[in-house]
Amino acid sequence: MLSQHEYADQDAVGLAELVRSGAVTAGEVLDTALSLVDALDGELNAIVTVLAEHARDQVAAGLGGGPLAGAPIVLKDEYQFLPGAPTQHAARISAGLTQDHPTELVERYRCAGVVIAAKANLPEFGASVTCEPVATGTTRNPWRLDRTVGGSSGGSSAAVAAGIVPLGYANDGAGSIRIPASCNGVFGLKPSRGRVPTGPDNGDLWNGLVIEHAVTRSVRDSAALLDATAGADLGAPYAAPAQDGPFLTEVDRAPGEI
Repeated sequence: MLSQHEYADQDAVGLAELVRSGAVTAGEVLDTALSLVDALDGELNAIVTVLAEHARDQVAAGLGGGPLAGAPIVLKDEYQFLPGAPTQHAARISAGLTQDHPTELVERYRCAGVVIAAKANLPEFGASVTCEPVATGTTRNPWRLDRTVGGSSGGSSAAVAAGIVPLGYANDGAGSIRIPASCNGVFGLKPSRGRVPTGPDNGDLWNGLVIEHAVTRSVRDSAALLDATAGADLGAPYAAPAQDGPFLTEVDRAPGEI
């Protein structure tokens, strides 16, 4: 198994490169991520559902060779459906809520070979800038347990900051990516409206204010994940303008002068 220290030295793109080269297997990467849930989450409470069986089935089915294939992700437990797995929204009223189909964003993660390892905590229905829901308990900041993780993507941000995973699905209407990214010292990007799909269960969220994406260990991870997920889905109410090329190539391009 990849050691926890070796794992922590890599971002998602780096882990995928190790898998692609044969230095490690995707199963070994997943086992390390799950071992870190066991080791760290008792104090943090960033994770609400571990999806070990699903993740191992996903790895066994094959992941392809893309720039993120084999890298683990946690899903903020809101909006995104994985068949058979509950999506509780950190609310007692929706405990056990499931769907029989994946959301488009989850399907794009799976097509890119991103391994869905767990569901992450959030404030109830994502409606706060702290992460202290009654149903699933407070998430604590891995840098200092007495400090806030922010919200609403608090569990995803804490899991990435703690090194449990390099990628955490997040969304942002009024700061729900940007606030916890700042509180936890991870990279958070709110893309343009319509860049990342919201269907099929949702179309326009908060009149277009809510945008789907992630918090990540590195800038290039965010770019690679955006490459894997960008583009309107069937029935989208609007779409962002076409991009000039892969976002990942922009990471190394000089910004020029203003």
